[in-house]
Amino acid sequence: MDTTVSIGNKGKGVRSDCSITLGLTGSSGIILQIESKVKSLFGKQIEQLARQVLAFYNIENANLLIEDSGALPFVMAARIEAAIRRLMATDKEFLLPMLPQNNYQTARDKNRFSRLYLPGNTPPLMINAGIHQPDGIILDLEDAVAPDKKYEASFVVRNALRNLDFYGAERMVRINQVPRGLEDLDFIVPHNVNLILIPKCENASQIDQVNERIEVLKTKHGISGNIWLMPIIESALGVIKSYEIATAAANVVAMAIGLEDYTADLGTKRTNEGNESFFARSQVVNACRAVGIQPIDSVFSDVGDMEGLKNNVLRSKSLGFDGMGCIHPRQIKVIHDNFAPETDEIEKAKKIVNAFIDANERGLGVVSLGTKMIDPPVVKRAQRTIDVAIKTGKLNQNWREIENVR
Repeated sequence: MDTTVSIGNKGKGVRSDCSITLGLTGSSGIILQIESKVKSLFGKQIEQLARQVLAFYNIENANLLIEDSGALPFVMAARIEAAIRRLMATDKEFLLPMLPQNNYQTARDKNRFSRLYLPGNTPPLMINAGIHQPDGIILDLEDAVAPDKKYEASFVVRNALRNLDFYGAERMVRINQVPRGLEDLDFIVPHNVNLILIPKCENASQIDQVNERIEVLKTKHGISGNIWLMPIIESALGVIKSYEIATAAANVVAMAIGLEDYTADLGTKRTNEGNESFFARSQVVNACRAVGIQPIDSVFSDVGDMEGLKNNVLRSKSLGFDGMGCIHPRQIKVIHDNFAPETDEIEKAKKIVNAFIDANERGLGVVSLGTKMIDPPVVKRAQRTIDVAIKTGKLNQNWREIENVR
């Protein structure tokens, strides 16, 4: 086993993070060196935290170098702990108290217009993500983390779930592809993750494996709340198996498509027009609607093209998707504005719902609006528009009473 290890990030451009170099020794006590531009202000707090973590693991002899670039305590604690657990076999976890505002659950049918991806080993991108008000924040342990950084990223993500203010956004984590991703669950399930994204999903067995591990951890830690799942379809086989995946478990509440990997699997190039992915996206939407879960579209990768993003959202909405991923906060408002129903859509939906309720109250078997007959699917679509309008704050939930509709 190694006797010295380096963990974390340092160098030009690094901020809100730190690098830890730890060596275990046989004598001489704790030799602690701190390099930080804010040492004069926070040096004592940094030293106190470092010694607290070392003492928790009963380490009495070590050389510890902290190269700090403004890391918050939860980041620094994660870095030190990851270094320690690289050097010694232990299951003990050093956990800072969870923020009380992070102790919430989310509803099965929560609005999921936007989900913001954040690399799991890049703390500065996490810190203020919630103020941009995405519907969900994804701490990503998969593609956004280099293979040799995945272990240490697990500690950062775990601590972020406990100590980062999400401002009410759904707290999501994308694990690694199963079976590697099963190891990630130990770091997130006990710490109030709301939803887990399962990448490169190609069969129901992957969902079963994730749920089996979740149940073991929930029992071990006395967790009773729901943990939702969102499989991501990213291959030709996954598209073909999308209905099987959507029906795999009761806690699957949404299913997403990842077009970068999907088009690579097809051997074609992804375009803004999306002709190459029309079949796959439609297949995912149909599978989701058949089961009653939310279909979620892929990210739009050009963060500078807001007009292109808007057009992409409108195409996505027209196909039946309920939301999409984003990789930059500036994309959130465009996604929200264009997935939400327009005023004329809401007004039309209100008229249809009112006509349906009125016909039922009068015992009429036929629903009509003006000279047009209204079929049940039309009423269902109108009610869904009303529900989304209420969720997005565009319509008061008591709109019928407010408008004096009898």
